[in-house]
Amino acid sequence: MSHKHKAKIEKVFEHPTSANIDVKKLISALEHYGVTVELTKKHKAKLFYGEKEFVLPLPHGDHLSKDEVVMLRHWLEEVGLTPDKID
Repeated sequence: MSHKHKAKIEKVFEHPTSANIDVKKLISALEHYGVTVELTKKHKAKLFYGEKEFVLPLPHGDHLSKDEVVMLRHWLEEVGLTPDKID
């Protein structure tokens, strides 16, 4: 199962930026790697890792926009959850 989770994280780091990332599967992968996810009533996901927090706007469909993927990628780099650093 870990390989599936890592593949979801890798998809965030693809070039060109993917617009085909299923947000539910991505959230599951993030939780697998220790990210705490809090869903808000304002259709956002608050992501917590260590002392760092990131608010991810949730799409109305199933997939994140390219802009949301880029913002998430920068946060993941900041907290050290990059494909080369996870198992």
